[in-house]
Amino acid sequence: MRKILFLVTGLLSFFLLGCSQESKPTVSVAKETYKEGEKIELKSIAGAKITLIRNAKGFIIEGSEHKIILIDIFGTFCAPCQEEAPSLMDFQLQNNDDVFLLGLNHLEEVSDEYVVENFAAKYNAYYFISNAPQNKKIIETIVQDIAYKSSLQVPFKVVLKEGAFQKVSDVYSQNPENMFYIGKVPLEVIQKDIDAMKVR
Repeated sequence: MRKILFLVTGLLSFFLLGCSQESKPTVSVAKETYKEGEKIELKSIAGAKITLIRNAKGFIIEGSEHKIILIDIFGTFCAPCQEEAPSLMDFQLQNNDDVFLLGLNHLEEVSDEYVVENFAAKYNAYYFISNAPQNKKIIETIVQDIAYKSSLQVPFKVVLKEGAFQKVSDVYSQNPENMFYIGKVPLEVIQKDIDAMKVR
């Protein structure tokens, strides 16, 4: 009975907290990050293009500097990411005037066609998804900026307003200084946080 309880607890932790293909302990190594003023050209899996600009505190999107950016770091293999995708699409449609949803595929090397067929089309994820090699460096920059020390698991989200990372609700430990969402977080929580940012 204890073995079954342990197994069920382990599986629930995996699905609630997220997916990771890395199980090795992390070693502190200097990561390559973007410097202030650098521009990053990104093309979505559907062919749309944006330019991210690195600033002192985070990133802005050239031409859409007024928009709040929700960055969703995910993997096509990740069950919670798959489950969230349709809701994220609805979220983007409902917040299109104020928010730009940027999906960064991570922890796998696959073609754009693979992402389209096995993620976007399957789970109605037709927001801006980047499958570019630059994703890794963008993610390393984010992790450094928010001083995230743990091994990165997906889904993992951050929010930027006016080029700066924002504090967001911590649904697990109620940390008031929290700067990220990890695992499958209810969209109502994210919407509430972003609605509060819109009026600040």
